Amino acid sequence: MVGFERPTFDGSTDLETAVVLVLGDPMGEAPLVRIHSQCFTGEVLRSLRCDCGDQLELAMQAITQEGCGVLIYEHQEGRGIGLMAKLQAYALQDEGLDTIAANHALGFVADCRDFSLPSAILNDLGVSRVRLLSNNPDKLRALVNAGIEVVERIPCEVSPNPHTLGYLQIKKEKMGHTLKLL
Repeated sequence: MVGFERPTFDGSTDLETAVVLVLGDPMGEAPLVRIHSQCFTGEVLRSLRCDCGDQLELAMQAITQEGCGVLIYEHQEGRGIGLMAKLQAYALQDEGLDTIAANHALGFVADCRDFSLPSAILNDLGVSRVRLLSNNPDKLRALVNAGIEVVERIPCEVSPNPHTLGYLQIKKEKMGHTLKLL
């Protein structure tokens, strides 16, 4: 486990942080890599609103089965809006807004995350080729734009439950996530 931090680029004094779990030697062929954003509600409280906890478990199992890989766990709760705003967005979703409309109603874009830190981390680790475990096209683009070769994108999809189906459909239809919605 390695911690990374750097100043944010928004002019504030805040630090952008990530914890990185490395299994085996990631300098090999193209390690399995998961970029995962913190989700307190889904991972700790096991909220049924999202698939985050299940995705984290799936990623850790996949990396363990491979015997080699990198899990980058970023501090970007609620697609980067933070826990308090995420709770406000939940209240708006309870009133009928979807996850993107709720973010917009609070003055945020659909996804406030910046995936440049994972690219910097992989460069720091000497990893230039990866197999990316993700459904999010923005993560893939961020790595490619940073000069990291993504030799394969592997789905990180878990079966939806009745509470996540609408959320996942929005991610697929409005955010371009690669989901089959099994």
